[in-house]
This record gives sequence, structure tokens and C-alpha cells, in this order.
Amino acid sequence: MQITELPKEGEEIGEIVTNYGTIKVKFFPNVAPKAVENFKTHAKNGYYDGVIFHRVIEDFMIQGGDPEGTGIGGESIWGNPFEDEFDLNYRNFKGALSMANRGPNTNGSQFFIVQNSNVDKDIIKQMKKLGEESGYPDSVIETYEKVGGTYWLDGRHTVFGQVFEGMDIVDKIAKVDTDVNDKPIEPVVMEKINIVKY
Repeated sequence: MQITELPKEGEEIGEIVTNYGTIKVKFFPNVAPKAVENFKTHAKNGYYDGVIFHRVIEDFMIQGGDPEGTGIGGESIWGNPFEDEFDLNYRNFKGALSMANRGPNTNGSQFFIVQNSNVDKDIIKQMKKLGEESGYPDSVIETYEKVGGTYWLDGRHTVFGQVFEGMDIVDKIAKVDTDVNDKPIEPVVMEKINIVKY
């Protein structure tokens, strides 16, 4: 399952080293092979070194991966946007590593980590009413109820990883002071992203 399972020994993980601490993520290559390949390759090539989290919204998410730091830059390793990859069981739960985009099939280099902890009880009720046929298996509803997330981004943003260590760092980053454009006043920097064996 997306949240509970730790990476297996020898599996490649990502260490997002920031000036606030290190966030460790596991990847879902079976679910989102292109997004994982894109992120890992960019990381190994140093594309993300020194790049800021340019958009930070508490109780929502932290977003980075644009070398220009503006929110409109960056590209995929192929030079062109690539398609979305969705799976019913891999959702935008708290801690999800997801692709940022400008609409369907416009993935580039930007990504975000979901930070929202609470899903409204009425929403959970609606999910239960809709049930599995409408895309809400019990396991998904239970996870949203337990950890929170951004359910409205499901089917819009590709989930390709999950934080398994360092969620406290994500929470700390989410609390920084930002300007009117949600950009941190003091830069939150990804010093490096290491791809290492677990």
C-alpha cells in the first residue's frame, strides 16, 4: 500500500536534501514509470541542485522543481511534456510525491509533496456513498480519513512516490512565511536530490 509499506532493501529511493532537512521518498515505477524515470534522471544529472520550493501553501502542498524558480519553467528529460499516469490505488494522500502540471498531459520537471492533514468528514461520507464503482475503494477512503490529502487532485496529477521519512521537514517547510504569490520570503532550497539504494 502507498502509505504503510517501506521501500524494500536494495530499492532506489530519493533523498531530497533541503536547507530545512532531508525528505526521503519511495517511488512507484510500476504505476508511473515515466514520471519516476524523469525525476530520477533529473536528480542524477543535478538538474534539481540548488532549486527552490517556489510555491508553499500550508495545509495544501510544497512545490518545486523549476530551475528558474518562477513556477513556469523547467522541462522533462525528453524536452517535451509527457503524459499523465494514474492508478486507482495511488492517490494524493498526505506525503504523496506528485507531478505539477498546466493541465492534462503537460508534465515537465515540477513536482509537489502533499501536506494537507485533514479531509472534511462530509467529504469522507460522500466517498463512502460513491464507493468502489466510482473510484473510492475502502482502502483509499480509510487512508484519506487517517492521514489526509488532496483528494480533488486525484486523476489530475500523477502520483509517482510517497514520503516515508522526513514528513516533519515537509510540515516545517509548509509553515514558512510566504509572499502574496505563495513564494517563501526566505528561500527554501533543494541543495541536492540523491538517488540511493535503501
